[in-house]
Amino acid sequence: MKTRLIRTFAVAAPVVAGALLLSAPSSATPPQAEGQPQPGYWEYTTRVLGVSDTEQKCVRPSEIDRFFNGLSTRRWRCTYPVRQVGGGNARFEGTCEDRKGRRVNVRLNGPYATESFRFSGGAQLARGTPYIPASITARRISAQCPANAEYF
Repeated sequence: MKTRLIRTFAVAAPVVAGALLLSAPSSATPPQAEGQPQPGYWEYTTRVLGVSDTEQKCVRPSEIDRFFNGLSTRRWRCTYPVRQVGGGNARFEGTCEDRKGRRVNVRLNGPYATESFRFSGGAQLARGTPYIPASITARRISAQCPANAEYF
């Protein structure tokens, strides 16, 4: 009886372990590259023409790439086809669109670290016009998010 139980466990254990791994959420991501911004509770401020907007969001491990590489706000959804990230410096060029369909071109660059980044550049409101000053500064408030946190 004891031998039979041990054999059953020896056969079942790998199957159970495999099932647990396969049922793990697909949002699980590998550890972030060293020096890259990390998941956690973040505060970030956008500034354009002296007008600033500050948001605090919880960024899950599965969302950190989208957060860092797709810098958007609750008012603007942005995409950055040009992304150069490495060695503690980043450069982004793309477009942002609001809920009414208004689009602006955006250029940002600057330093980043595991718990902060500071990008400056500009926004072009209409094709052929000069870029106006714009910036995004962000800092990780904590590794853990509060219970009432808004998620990215």
